[in-house]
Amino acid sequence: MICKTIVEGTTKVLVPVPPPDATFPPSAAAVFYNPEMELNRDINVAATAALVEKLLSRKGILREEIRYADAFSASGIRGLRIAGEVGIHTTMNDWNLDAFELIKENIRINGLEEKTLATRKNANVLLHEKKFHIVDVDPFGTPSPFLDAASASVQSMLSVTATDTAPLCGAHLNSGIRKYAAVPLNTEYHSEMGLRILLGACARELARHEKGMSPLLSHVTRHYVRTYLEIIPGAKQADRTLKLMGFSIHCPTCGYRESVYGLAVHIDMECPVCGTRTQIAGPMWLGPFREPDFCNETISELEVHPLNTKDKAKKLITFCRDELDIPMFYDQHVICKELGVSATGIETLIEAIKAYGFEASRTHFSGTSFRTDAPIDKTKEIIKAVSG
Repeated sequence: MICKTIVEGTTKVLVPVPPPDATFPPSAAAVFYNPEMELNRDINVAATAALVEKLLSRKGILREEIRYADAFSASGIRGLRIAGEVGIHTTMNDWNLDAFELIKENIRINGLEEKTLATRKNANVLLHEKKFHIVDVDPFGTPSPFLDAASASVQSMLSVTATDTAPLCGAHLNSGIRKYAAVPLNTEYHSEMGLRILLGACARELARHEKGMSPLLSHVTRHYVRTYLEIIPGAKQADRTLKLMGFSIHCPTCGYRESVYGLAVHIDMECPVCGTRTQIAGPMWLGPFREPDFCNETISELEVHPLNTKDKAKKLITFCRDELDIPMFYDQHVICKELGVSATGIETLIEAIKAYGFEASRTHFSGTSFRTDAPIDKTKEIIKAVSG
């Protein structure tokens, strides 16, 4: 296995060089390493550091007692960065023998023998065997088969990445139903649909272990969904969490959408705006997908760490922080195409919506997406007016 040395943050890591004729270099290498996920890992360092500060403020918890599990380590880069840059003990696990040997070598290179443990186990076995304050599930593909074990193991924060966006977002409908026990719809807001389907799957798995959750930070970036969930133990907290589950109603004709809370609900078949038969997605998470205070704490941590993607990470988290808590977003270009008008600047549109007395905000999902509490017919009226 031919390797090269790369540096992320303050961590030096050996990573495999993929064959020159590989069509998708990261997956073609002997041990998976994707340089495109550096933004993900930079945010992970800052968010984990923010959570650790939260834990340290509680009585009886010391930094050296905090345990982090990187269940799918590959080269070990994520876990090594947490151990070296956040300063907490990290277990790095991978079933692949080449990955296991590379992890041990990277531990030695960084002098992190006392702060790390390398294991070679099935991820579910590791997580059923031990409890960890922070569990990170970042597999190649769907995290669904590992959410039960992760929910059993985690005590403080569950971090999850899903790269199977086609099933999550409704493009591969049956696959999404099988993997997440929910119906996703492939709408213009499919990226948010995928995020809320994933959050809903996590909420249900945690509830089975009598644990509630509060999303601290979640984002959808290119080909993946990422979320950081604070764990709140107790049956009552699990019940509280499930009250934020529900279904999303979508009208494919006029774009009307509505959220209905609950796991056993009554939904009208016809759209109240245009009378078209509605479509239903869910069950999914309908609550907030981030905490503004935690976003600010993560941004503060970004400032103090030497990170290559710092500016991009700050911009992304700021957009997440400032979004309204209203599922689901609208896409300005989709509405403008329907109306046959030209799109104006997104900030101009948002200010116009606010001028009509409604709430509105941009989102992190795309440059043309926005949230508002204005009804769909009123939103279209405002867009027509702004477009002149």
